[in-house]
Amino acid sequence: MGAGASTRPDTRVKITEEYSRQIGREAYFWAWPMVNVYNRRLTYAPLKEPAKSGPLVMAPLNTFAMLTDYVVPEERIVACPNQDVVYGAGALALDKSAVVVQVPDFGDRFWVYQMVDLRTDSFVQLGKMYGTTPGFYLLVGPEWKGEVPKGITKVFRSPTQTGFVAPRVFMDDTAEDRKAVQSVLHEVMMYPVAQFDGTMKSTDWSKLPGGDETAAPTGDQEVKWVVPDKFFDELPMVLGDAPPLPGEEARYAQVEAVLVAAKADAKIKAALTEGAKEADEKIVTPLFQFRNYGQQLPHNWSTISNEASFGTDYFTRTAVAKSNIFVNSPNETKYFYQDLDASGGRLNGAKSYTVTFPKGETPPVNGFWSMTLYNEHHFFSPNELKRYSLGTKNKDLKYNDDGSLTLYVQATSPGDEKLSNWLPAPREDFSLYIRSYWPKAAVMEGTWTPPAVQKR
Repeated sequence: MGAGASTRPDTRVKITEEYSRQIGREAYFWAWPMVNVYNRRLTYAPLKEPAKSGPLVMAPLNTFAMLTDYVVPEERIVACPNQDVVYGAGALALDKSAVVVQVPDFGDRFWVYQMVDLRTDSFVQLGKMYGTTPGFYLLVGPEWKGEVPKGITKVFRSPTQTGFVAPRVFMDDTAEDRKAVQSVLHEVMMYPVAQFDGTMKSTDWSKLPGGDETAAPTGDQEVKWVVPDKFFDELPMVLGDAPPLPGEEARYAQVEAVLVAAKADAKIKAALTEGAKEADEKIVTPLFQFRNYGQQLPHNWSTISNEASFGTDYFTRTAVAKSNIFVNSPNETKYFYQDLDASGGRLNGAKSYTVTFPKGETPPVNGFWSMTLYNEHHFFSPNELKRYSLGTKNKDLKYNDDGSLTLYVQATSPGDEKLSNWLPAPREDFSLYIRSYWPKAAVMEGTWTPPAVQKR
């Protein structure tokens, strides 16, 4: 490179609308997850106290609120929830404060706290699989230089100021365990470091103010967190929050140069937005379908192996954010996705299916496993049994005489003898989704994969 050569675009030059449209397409695709998470932060920002919000809970920045039971079908904030755990949710704003996270004594109960940065990459290791001890843990931003208070067990540093938090606490599908889990949920908390006094705080999450927990939001789909028309107004704040990863400097500079041009030229701004709309329709939206991405496995199942550690794997990061954002790290949870039956036909409630795990070959886990059914929008499809998954939490599953386990996936009852193993399906297209929490080596190494979904 010659002396004095620039490594950044020259913002004084004229650029074409077609070039701007192309940058719009590219930037929309790779920054989609970051804008998604940032807009969740903006939604939480006005809140003054934790509260119920329809079927979920919300909380001010740098705190979270907990549910006290499984999430209900009316939820539309995050696609692909599960009914194995009691969830919490909150948004991080580490530019405002470092944050203390409480870990109570969970005893033998499975638990994991998910904390992701603006890119949906995990930056903490807190959970049963890590042998985490009860106590207090500190979350800090990339530039934090404060003093660690006495009584903090460990500090976790986020690469971005903005993030999202989703604790998960396992609960059996029994009245007894619903009651038993409540006491430990009271001490699952997060708050700004200024409120830390070395004592374990407690909140009765069942007494949060707010409306009807089952009040359905408008629409069947996930809340639209990313809007092409607003994208390039929001992107400068997002890029300012998430410094370039190694190798991303040129990508950032390229986008920022076009953003400068767009401020001065409405046609350039319009071209950027048109590019975003094209990317949304042609690239991002198709990735909502599990069959369009991932490592392809036997029997049309798929998986990924870099969840919550996507880095510069933009394709997988955006695909996961679009279809089922906020996945755990692979050693915490391994996911398997299915849109098709064994012959390649689209799963649909007009047909009946079985999934049979041979003896001893349910997902090998140290924690728990489940198979969840989602409707075409990746939410629960209401049914009379109020059953949306089957697995470890279900204590009445019936095994076959040879020790195998057959699950029946269909719209109508398979009969009283098989009722405990019935996963009710809607009449429309649906997907299946296997979670293996704290997976054993066979899952991690790929020597175990799910059995076929057979049409009956």
